[in-house]
Amino acid sequence: MSIFNRRQFIAILLAATASPALAADPPIVVFAAASLKNVLDAAGTLFQLATGTEVKISYGGSLALARQIEQGAPADLFISADEDSMDEAAGKGAIRKDSRLDLLTNALVVVAPADSKLATLDLTADALNAALGNGKLSTGEVTTVPVGKYAKTALTKLGLWDIVAPHLAMSDNVRSALEFVARGEAALGIVYSTDAAAEPRVKVVATFPEDSHPRIIYPIALTANATNPVALKFVTFLRSDAGRKLFESRGFGVVTTQ
Repeated sequence: MSIFNRRQFIAILLAATASPALAADPPIVVFAAASLKNVLDAAGTLFQLATGTEVKISYGGSLALARQIEQGAPADLFISADEDSMDEAAGKGAIRKDSRLDLLTNALVVVAPADSKLATLDLTADALNAALGNGKLSTGEVTTVPVGKYAKTALTKLGLWDIVAPHLAMSDNVRSALEFVARGEAALGIVYSTDAAAEPRVKVVATFPEDSHPRIIYPIALTANATNPVALKFVTFLRSDAGRKLFESRGFGVVTTQ
């Protein structure tokens, strides 16, 4: 651990979760946005080490996960990368509305392959045309995947959508979009800043202004069919000082007030 040692982290975690779970407790099943993979994998490992309860996490596009939960997929917790996907689940009665909280924030960035000659990118028509050439720009599907929806909104507000649209290579989640850039199959990509930080094969060349798109919020909620009482302890940990330090170490902003 880069912020404090493992023993200190576990001590804080045990305090945050009040009392350790029994090893016989069933696993906590979490459906979470793909952009959370690295940090939630780490959180789940630490939670299991401290409490004996396994955290099983399925990652994907937020709206696709919401619809799986609506159709009865067995999950205790849902964490989406946007409010719309959580609203979708709420509207279909798939989450417990009174358990919904805003957990995290993020930023929207443009990335290029790490070996690209491009160092920085002005968010202007001329600069974007020059950077793309005949290449592709990778992001999430712009009508269903949160990062793609944020990207389209930001590009439209900046007057760049018509330039980018013919170059789009869209994916069903942000990590797939990131991989296209990392492999050099796309000249540019629009992803979250935390994804860029987790992938050494890409570099950030531009950051979108905060006012160019809706605030990037990650809500968390218990699903309507959640049966595992230990799931609330995992939520408590994620919102504890230990959880905050873990998220911030990976570049996320933490929502501290509701």
